[in-house]
Amino acid sequence: MHGTGGDRARFEPVESAITPTQGDALALAQAYASVLRTSEMYVADLDAIGGGRVQYVMHQRLSRISRTWIDAGVRTEGDACSLIDAGADRVIVGLETLPSFEILQAIVRRLGADRVVFSLDMRSGRPLAHAHALREMSPRELARRAVDAGTECVIVLDLTRVGKSGGADDAMMREMRAALPGVDLIAGGGVRHREDLERLAAAGADGALVATAVHRGMIGGDSA
Repeated sequence: MHGTGGDRARFEPVESAITPTQGDALALAQAYASVLRTSEMYVADLDAIGGGRVQYVMHQRLSRISRTWIDAGVRTEGDACSLIDAGADRVIVGLETLPSFEILQAIVRRLGADRVVFSLDMRSGRPLAHAHALREMSPRELARRAVDAGTECVIVLDLTRVGKSGGADDAMMREMRAALPGVDLIAGGGVRHREDLERLAAAGADGALVATAVHRGMIGGDSA
């Protein structure tokens, strides 16, 4: 699905410049691997994040194509382990579905820091959390707590920017880099072109999630 501003009711099947097949996750993954030569994919299981059924069979198939980072609404240690069993290389534990940092710590202890990524989910710069205690914290404090729980990689994801090609939030990235020296930081939401990637790198990002710019042909092939 192609996300627009985090409004999942408005998501539509992906139409991509790298494959003629519309709304087919496997075909898109194959195109990432064969056309873009990518070795890793970020996978968001929207049904599971919303509290529905996890698409384990699809995750198994995607994980045979390349290494996968999977966000499937992890809420418990068992959820995280099941994704590893399905083939995930790294499990994403998102703020949106995380009940507590104690659970995040238990997941890291079980799987190891190299298999767990914390996603700092936000809307317009404000933390997106259902757990009341987490809603009261600032983005900087939440990221710090995740690192204290044992994570070594944090995705800084603003859902409002997803799919809108409005530019990435390099100011937030600079703030996170200042707060978290030595932590791998991945930017998510708003990347339009190479220049955005360069600005994020200058702000301290170690990587970025890119989707819409690839589907629209702004990044990929000669432009990558």
